[in-house]
Amino acid sequence: MTLASLKPLALALAVTVALAACQTTGAPVETAAAPEAAQPVVDLAALKTPIIAFQSSDLDAGISACTDLNGFVNGKWLAANPVPADRTTWGSFELLAERSLEIQQALVTSLAAKTDASGTQKLIGDVWATGMDETAINAAGLAPIQPMLDEIAALDSGEAIAAFLMKSYAKGQSYVFGFGPSPDFKNSTLNIAYAGQAGLGLPDTTYYSDDKHADIRVAYVAHLASTLKLAGADDATAAAQAADVMAFETRLAKASMSSEQLSRDVSLYYNPVSIDDADALTPNFKWSSFFEAQGLARPDMFSLAQPDFHKEVNAMLADVPAATWQAYLRVQTIDNAAPFLADAFAQENFNFYGKTLRGQQEMQPRWKRVLNTINGQMGEALGKEYVEVAFSPEAKERMQTLVTNLGEALKVRIEGLEWMGAETKEKALEKWAAFTPKIGYPDKWRDWSGLQTDRTSFVGNLMATNEFNYKFNLAKIGQPVDKTEWGMSPQTVNAYYNPLANEIVFPAAILQPPFFDANADDALNYGGIGAVIGHEMIHGYDDQGSRFDAKGNFANWWSDKDKTGFEQRTSQLVEQFNGYESIEGLHVNGKLTLGENIADLGGLAVAYDALQRELTNKRVAEIDGYGPDQRFFMNWATVWRRNFKPEELKVRLTTDSHAPANFRAIGAPSNMPAYAQAFDCKAGDPMVRSGDAKIAIW
Repeated sequence: MTLASLKPLALALAVTVALAACQTTGAPVETAAAPEAAQPVVDLAALKTPIIAFQSSDLDAGISACTDLNGFVNGKWLAANPVPADRTTWGSFELLAERSLEIQQALVTSLAAKTDASGTQKLIGDVWATGMDETAINAAGLAPIQPMLDEIAALDSGEAIAAFLMKSYAKGQSYVFGFGPSPDFKNSTLNIAYAGQAGLGLPDTTYYSDDKHADIRVAYVAHLASTLKLAGADDATAAAQAADVMAFETRLAKASMSSEQLSRDVSLYYNPVSIDDADALTPNFKWSSFFEAQGLARPDMFSLAQPDFHKEVNAMLADVPAATWQAYLRVQTIDNAAPFLADAFAQENFNFYGKTLRGQQEMQPRWKRVLNTINGQMGEALGKEYVEVAFSPEAKERMQTLVTNLGEALKVRIEGLEWMGAETKEKALEKWAAFTPKIGYPDKWRDWSGLQTDRTSFVGNLMATNEFNYKFNLAKIGQPVDKTEWGMSPQTVNAYYNPLANEIVFPAAILQPPFFDANADDALNYGGIGAVIGHEMIHGYDDQGSRFDAKGNFANWWSDKDKTGFEQRTSQLVEQFNGYESIEGLHVNGKLTLGENIADLGGLAVAYDALQRELTNKRVAEIDGYGPDQRFFMNWATVWRRNFKPEELKVRLTTDSHAPANFRAIGAPSNMPAYAQAFDCKAGDPMVRSGDAKIAIW
């Protein structure tokens, strides 16, 4: 859970695709220098968390690579490494994230101890120190958010509730809907405002209606009642209000779109309207008044995404009793702040969202939770400290070479596509030529001048940071997009493609084994980070990324014939993943995961081609009895080495646009003749899809 009622809200477009979701404001910026030599505050060699690197000793000789690549490469490790009690998943990504947290812990501990800290170092130190002061947090109880609860208790009409929502947003406290800047779909050089659906306490709209989630609904209502009782309600009042809140959210859910709908139709985020038209659509919530309350000039237009949702909220302002609105806003406020409040509130929040919903058995230690909060609030500020100790110029240079090599291989593949006509192919190559890669860390760092923190209150610091971030984002609306900005911090173990900027981004923390190892052979690096690079590039050509042109504008650059051919191929991929049974009779949703599966299939193929180009005229000996092609595919599987708690897996099958890791390990290779050749697999083997079942797109 994030501090939703306190966080800065920017509409997260579904098409900004991560591997594992901007513009200038006139404020001064710091130019990023190349990272300096490692500081003694962090000894990378002394980190306790091991890394996962491919080792032939991990291979399970009892499982054939032609039957199950994931089992062959990862089975022994997965059996020996169950998910820790304070996690819901455990594997390559999580181990690197643990190492990143170790580094961050050393950094923030050092910063908090500095008596002369200034700038971002002081900000980080203040949030860390107050977040780690468990005694003060417990003594404060509900006091940090009591003023908000008092305001809610006084709301007596739809007009008062609408005014409260507007006033709260102006302080960076969000309810019911999401609001923030993003590039205009039709003019990607300019930021506009977007408002879209939000406000649900459960992971997806289907949780409010599907029979398979009935037990979760019962547990959620019990959690709401427990939260209200902690805040002082008696048993009867808490039970009645919890039932009212569930009915309220169920009504919102019926007017909302599911994760599947939003992930597979990016146009649902773009509904440009004038302020007058928006006011006419929701007369009980005047958007003209909302923009004024935020201190924003009246725009010519903004995107009122998912308009049916906003129409329903408008109706609810008129026909839902004020007491029910109060109960909803009260429990939202408490629940969203709970992880940062006294232990009783944090534990109740964890018991439902962590243990019941996702199967996590123990709450993470406070130091990890505080670091995760810092990363959510001022991740780039901490990232500046991180890269100075954990990312070398040599790693960045090697990555730049790999990106270039992958790009050349992709160009050749596009040029050679038999199913794509010349006109569409020309547009695809224009998009290829316009890719912007970002590696390691931003070229300029965000300015944090004006943010004030202290050593008094953890929640107080978070409120100040949320409001600061919200206003920072508001200042982008109506301004040119700053394409130097990053959507992830350098210490994040992930990567992403942003179609509105046509950029591929690789934070520093992912550039470690099994993804990247400067001392490893080419096969491992191309099967690891090479495939990741290819994956992000192919997102520019997946079912949603392909709806944006070279400049990042939402525009159709396909001929009708080529679009039909593309959709026929992608429908085959939907069926492939629909056929994978994950847990207790639940199958992967091939439509929900389509974009990621397209990126995996194309990205792995591009990386394989790039490896072959790299190995041209090179004599490469076997290593531990395996040739480079085999090691390429085996490291691809190592990347997807991951265990899941069953509860977590069930949530992801409904909400996650990524297929479970074991199916990602086998899905793309099973379509590649090069894989069958590498392991001498035959037609009919489970890892060999042949004939009409074999899928090739990019």
